Amino acid sequence: MTDTVLPKPILLIGAGALGSSMLKGFRIRGHVLPADLMILDLMPGEIAQEWANDGARLNPQPEEWQKARTVILAVKPQGWHAVAQILDGNLAPDAVIVSVMAGVQAKVLSQGFSGHAVARVMPTTGVATGRGVASIFAEKPEALAAARGLFEPMAATVLLKSEDQVDSATAVSGSGPAYVYAFVRALEKAGKAAGLSSSHARDLARGTLVSAARLLDATGEEPDELIRKVASPGGTTEAALKVLCKPGEGLDELVLSAVQAAHRRAKELG
Repeated sequence: MTDTVLPKPILLIGAGALGSSMLKGFRIRGHVLPADLMILDLMPGEIAQEWANDGARLNPQPEEWQKARTVILAVKPQGWHAVAQILDGNLAPDAVIVSVMAGVQAKVLSQGFSGHAVARVMPTTGVATGRGVASIFAEKPEALAAARGLFEPMAATVLLKSEDQVDSATAVSGSGPAYVYAFVRALEKAGKAAGLSSSHARDLARGTLVSAARLLDATGEEPDELIRKVASPGGTTEAALKVLCKPGEGLDELVLSAVQAAHRRAKELG
């Protein structure tokens, strides 16, 4: 856990999928308490309501916003302009902006928020478990400190040296969990096609992912070495890998194309 001081109170704008994941992570790690938090959301869900019941301020009046020292932007990229207009003149001069939106550059956000320091963070929804992943970029130290204070307790963090790398991090990590879920879905379907019941295919596919991820995490070994330990020469795994890793049209090329598509879209959103 970081020793970085997190400026509080915190104003969370948007409690959708990612905002709610962050709220769950705050709850697990305890570095943000209900008394520390204000939440702005026009249609707050169950998680936001739970925080409000515990003492967080849900949709407070504008005069309360000025107390915030860290402002988290967790809205869709297309909606941040409207948020900036609403908050204009209602933030303290030393408040910092932490954006978890894809695509929108820090300098654009700083201009939209009257020169406030901005950090960009691309977290995974795994922060909901207190063990997510987050890429962080900020030019100003006060914004970097706020972003680290928010995410280091609940995520393995990577500090990016260039904002150009944020779109790459988005394509690999921010969008990455969906790639993994898509693979599990495909493995479940293949299991059923191979004759397993739906429940057995589901349990085996999901359990295999979880156990493999735990081993990768626990050993720190390279994927190639872990593959070697599973794939005996002439065995079943080697036969499958010859299909998955077929040169020129296998998994490597497919994932590369997917990441490139996500990277292009991140730039379009900016």
